[in-house]
Amino acid sequence: MRRCRSDTSRSTQCSSRCLLQLSTLVLPSVLFLRALAALFVLPGTFAGIIPALVVSADRWRGDGHVAGMAPLVGGVIILLWCVRDFYVGGKGTLAPWDPPRRLVVIGLYRFVRNPMYVGLLLLLSGWALLAGSPLLASYTIFFAIAFHLRVVLYEEPRLKRQFTQDWLAYRAAVPRWLPRLRGKN
Repeated sequence: MRRCRSDTSRSTQCSSRCLLQLSTLVLPSVLFLRALAALFVLPGTFAGIIPALVVSADRWRGDGHVAGMAPLVGGVIILLWCVRDFYVGGKGTLAPWDPPRRLVVIGLYRFVRNPMYVGLLLLLSGWALLAGSPLLASYTIFFAIAFHLRVVLYEEPRLKRQFTQDWLAYRAAVPRWLPRLRGKN
């Protein structure tokens, strides 16, 4: 980054250029901090703190099974990938108060329209299996229903209003929950 001189003849031009250079350095990091905060607040609460409390209070908890580790880790990877896609492709966060400014159609969003919710459900399912917790399994089923209703009743209508043509093309090409195993016929 070039440094601006502070002589009076160039001060206005120099100030503008310095502010522009500073904003290109600061703004991406502010967006990153917002994305990180949203990750800790939302999934951190609903797929971290609350499930831990549910498991600890589950009187019917069994031995659990190590096979739960695969969906748990897979869910974490999917979640982090989606947060990155929202940050890079959408210039926003996963938080409803700070959504992406562009329709996100990169990464896992090329295969399903809601990979973040799929990742969270995988994470919770894996944790329920690993902990042997029927109460956490019930919590996961509750969230699967809640996610579906949120998508159908709120998110998809909002995306249609915000990104009309892009959304209609995306919706026609990409399934909501499960990826197509073969090309569209």
